[in-house]
Amino acid sequence: MLRDQALDALLLCDPVRKAAAARALTDDIALQPDVMLCAPPRIPGRPARPELVAPQRVRQRGAGSREGRAALIHSLAHIEFNAINLALDIIWRFPGMPDAFYRDWARVAREEGLHFQLLCEHLSTLDMRYGDLPAHDGLWEMAERTRDDVLARLALVPRTLEARGLDASPVVREKLARAGDEAGAAILDVILADEIGHVGIGNRWYRYLCALRGLDPVSQFQEMAHRYKAPRLRGPFNLEARRAAGFTEDELRALQEDARRQAGLSAA
Repeated sequence: MLRDQALDALLLCDPVRKAAAARALTDDIALQPDVMLCAPPRIPGRPARPELVAPQRVRQRGAGSREGRAALIHSLAHIEFNAINLALDIIWRFPGMPDAFYRDWARVAREEGLHFQLLCEHLSTLDMRYGDLPAHDGLWEMAERTRDDVLARLALVPRTLEARGLDASPVVREKLARAGDEAGAAILDVILADEIGHVGIGNRWYRYLCALRGLDPVSQFQEMAHRYKAPRLRGPFNLEARRAAGFTEDELRALQEDARRQAGLSAA
C-alpha cells in the first residue's frame, strides 16, 4: 500500500536506491490504513555523506569554473534529495486525508526522484558525486518542526521553502547557461516546470484544510510562519511562476509587503 511503500522508501539510506524507490511508488491506496503508522527511529534514512553542516559553512562558488558549476549542481542535488524525503514523509506521516492527497504526493515523490537522478548524472560529467561536498539540512529541519500538523507542513514546506525554488530557479538557470552549461540549464527547465506543479499541490491542499477548519488562508499562513519561525522570504519573486502555482493576488501582495517591511528594518 502507498503509505507503507513511502515509509519503506523514506528509511532507505542509499540515495540511488531511495530515488529509484520514489520513482517506483504506485497509486495503490486499496485498503489504505487510516491511522498513524508507527514511526521507526532515525527518519529519514541518510547516506554517510554529504557531511551536514550549518548553512554558513556551505561554501558558495561562482558558476564560471568547472568546480563552481559542480558545487552548484551538487547543492541542487541535495535539495532534490531532501525533496524526495519530504514527499515520502507527508505520505506516510499524516493519516485521514482524501485518497487524492496521497496520489498527489506520490506523483511529487516520483518527479523529485527523477530530478535527483538527472542532477546526479550531470554531476558525474563534472567529475563529482553526490556526497562529495558538505551540505546543510534546512529543509528537513522545517519538516521536523511541522511533524505534528499537516496544515503547518503544507504552509511552510511546499508553500514557503519549496516555493523559494520558483524564485531562485531562473537565476540559477541563467548562471549555468551563461557559463555554457546547456545540459544543466535544460535540467533546471524540467525542475521549474515540475516544481510549479508541486507548489500548486501544496497550495491546493493547504486551502482545502483551511476551508475544513474555517481558517483564512492568508492570516493563517502569517500566524504559522511566525509560530514555526519560518525564514523570511526576500525578493525578487517569480510572480509568474507563483501565480501558475496557485498563489492568489492577496497572498502575493502580502508576500511583497512583508519583504519590503523586512528590507526596511534591515536598512534601519
